[in-house]
Formats: sequence, C-alpha cells, structure tokens
Amino acid sequence: MKSKSALALLAVLALAACGNDKAPVASDQNSGKSPLAEYMGDGFVSSSGSGGSFRIATRAGGAQQPSDEELAKQRKVEDATVACMKDAGFEYVAVPPEQQAKSKFSDAFNLPPDKFAEQYGYGVSTIDWSKAGQDDSNPNTKIRKALSPTAQKAYDKALNGPNATGNGAIVVQGSGPNSSGQMDLGCRGKAVKQVYGDNAKGNIDFKKFDSLFKDIQALQKRIDSDQRVVDATSAWSDCMANAGHPGYKTVSDPRDEVQKKLDTLTGNQPPAKGGGGPAKTITGPPSFDKVDAAKLADLRKLEIELAVADQKCKAKGYDDAYKKVQYEQEKEFVDQHKTELEAYRDEMANR
Repeated sequence: MKSKSALALLAVLALAACGNDKAPVASDQNSGKSPLAEYMGDGFVSSSGSGGSFRIATRAGGAQQPSDEELAKQRKVEDATVACMKDAGFEYVAVPPEQQAKSKFSDAFNLPPDKFAEQYGYGVSTIDWSKAGQDDSNPNTKIRKALSPTAQKAYDKALNGPNATGNGAIVVQGSGPNSSGQMDLGCRGKAVKQVYGDNAKGNIDFKKFDSLFKDIQALQKRIDSDQRVVDATSAWSDCMANAGHPGYKTVSDPRDEVQKKLDTLTGNQPPAKGGGGPAKTITGPPSFDKVDAAKLADLRKLEIELAVADQKCKAKGYDDAYKKVQYEQEKEFVDQHKTELEAYRDEMANR
C-alpha cells in the first residue's frame, strides 16, 4: 500500500484536470458516510453550492492505526532516505514512525463544525497552512534550519524532488508528471519505491476514471438544482442577511469571499478556471509572513463572524434538506455506476 500523502497528491492532480481547483476545507464534517463516500473514500466531500465540484481529501486523525508490517516498511523507508540523502551530501536522521508527531492542526480538525467556526472560521485566513508541515521536534527540521538559504533549496530538492518547497508542499507547473508518467519526488520518492515496489510505475492512472469524475460533477449539479435545495438555499440566504451578512446567493459564497480577500493580501494567484490549455499549476499554500498584520486580523475577524452565522443558518434547515437530496441522488447514482465505482475503490485499495 502506497503512502496516503502520495495518494493525496495524485488525487489532487487528477481532480485538477476535472476543474476542481478548490482546496480542502478544514471545517468540512460529515456524520456518517454518504452512499458515494462508501466507494470514493472517507475524505470524499460533496461540495454544496459549488457548481458541481467535489473533493477527495485525507483528514488528520481519521486514519486507522498502521499494522506492525506497515510500521516496519515505514522504518525501511526512513532508512533508505538516510542513505539516499547521504549520497546527495546531506545529513538526514531516520524518524521512527511511532515518534512521528501528529498534525499540528489535528485537534482543530476534530472539533464539531460549530466549535471549529467559532475558533477558526472556515480555516482560510485563520490557519497558516504554509506552516502545517513544520515540526520543531523533528531533528531534520533543525538540520535544515542550520543550512544557508541556498543549501536549504538543495536539501529540499534532494529530499522531495525539484518541485518541492521548504514545507514539503509540491509545486507543479506545466503538464505535471513527465512523459513517463512519473514525478521526481527525490529521496523520499526513491525510498518509497524501493520499499513498496514499482507497481504499475507507482502511479494510479486517473485518466481512466475521467468519465466517472465528470459524471460525479454532473450529479453534484443535479443536487444543487433540486428544488428542495434551491428553496433551502434561499432560506439560508435570507437568514444570512438577517444576521447582517446580505448578498450571498450560494452557500459557498462566504468562504469564497474570504479566500479572495486572502489571495489579495498574500498576492496569491489561484489557477484560472476552465484553463486555456494543458498547463496547470499546483502549489503549496502562501505564507502569511509578509502579510499586513492589521489587515489579516480584520480578515480573520470577518471570517469567524461569517462562518459562525453560516453554521447557524445552515442548521436551521439547509443541512437537513441538502443531506436528504444528496443521499437520494447518490444512492441512485451508485446503482447506475456501481461497476465504475467498484473499480475505482479497488484501484485505491490496492495502492
């Protein structure tokens, strides 16, 4: 079984090709699996009010504990990474998987939606995602920090490949993986391949699921256009206006507004929707280090106010109406696409 982080990257690349350019939302919470999530995985999120988009993501704290066999393989990956980095001229210390720190945002992810909204809003401007991968207790973090800026870039390239950034994010510009279908993930990627093997070149061929992804997008649009959801959205909009936040027509509008304001503050350029060709850009989140502190504080205040009102208004009827339509439509979709869904589920399970 390949690492979940590698699968997450591949899933992002595949879904980007389908027009799903939104980042995972930290506050997305589902009580139980929907019919489609049974096949698409625990991280499948049906994005209401988003014009047909959906997300597949892994969430901290949601994975099962690894088996002894898996832990042994992870140790071998660490040892192989040490050897590879040594050959590249860098020191790397193997970190036993048992000592790997949990995500610094795990506690936040496990909060109920209303409590998350009160503390983090939507998790857009309130969490500096560029710092998510940093762990000062990891000896390799200290080793990297001791290097010069130029040496740090060389270290990152050796460890995670030429598309890596200092926080472990992958930046892909152009058409993504090379013509062989493989992406250079540095010593980590070589170590994973060495330990887990090169099953089907180590990649999932998401292109064969393009038709399924497009059908799911069409399903999402049908859910959003169902009259019950339309009526519930109108009631939600009126509730938001009464709470002092008028003008929102779809449930994704408040979060989208916060994201646009943050992009303006950070100078981040999100991928153009629709695209003008095959080139794609997938980058790590922008840092808040150089953002005007006062403006960021104002945005965070607005975000929390919006998210709290949003949660309260959805709870008054929208959530129940949407879930009822979603489950009805997804059950029918599963009945009609069971063969393709089983193929996708089996493909993911075998990696």
